[in-house]
Amino acid sequence: MASPASPLTAWWFNHVFWIWLVACLIAQCTKMLLGAVRERRFDFRWFLDTGGMPSTHAAGVTALSTAVGFEVGFDSPLFAATLVFTLITLFDAQGVRRWSGRQAQVLNKILEDMYFKRRIQEERVKELLGHTPIEVLAGMGMGLATALVMR
Repeated sequence: MASPASPLTAWWFNHVFWIWLVACLIAQCTKMLLGAVRERRFDFRWFLDTGGMPSTHAAGVTALSTAVGFEVGFDSPLFAATLVFTLITLFDAQGVRRWSGRQAQVLNKILEDMYFKRRIQEERVKELLGHTPIEVLAGMGMGLATALVMR
C-alpha cells in the first residue's frame, strides 16, 4: 500500500494500531458486561476502571506484539522489542499492580479502624489496581484472538 499523505492519515491506516485498539475495546466492553451481570446494574465508570476480568492491558499488549510479528516478522527487532514490552506489562499487570491493590485493602481497613475508633475520616484508597493470573490469561487470549482474526 502506498504511504498516506499526512501523519494523521498514516495513523488512520495503521493496521497494527487498530488491532490493538479493538482488542482493548473488546476487553473493556467485556469487563463492563460482566460487571453489569454480576452487580445487576450498569456503571459506565467500569469502562474506565483498572483491574477486573479480563485484563485490558494483557489483551492490548498481546494483540500489539502478535500484530507486529505478523506485520514485520517474528524474527524482527521490532517484534523482539514489542514482545519484551508485552512481557513487562503482563508481569506488572498481575504482579506489582495486584499487590499494590492488596496494600490498598489493608490501608482501607486501617482507615476504617481509625475512623470508627477516633472519628478520623480519610479518603479510601483505590483497591482494584491489578489482575489475577486468570484475568491476565483471559486478556492474553482475547488479544491473541483479536490479532489473529483481524490480520
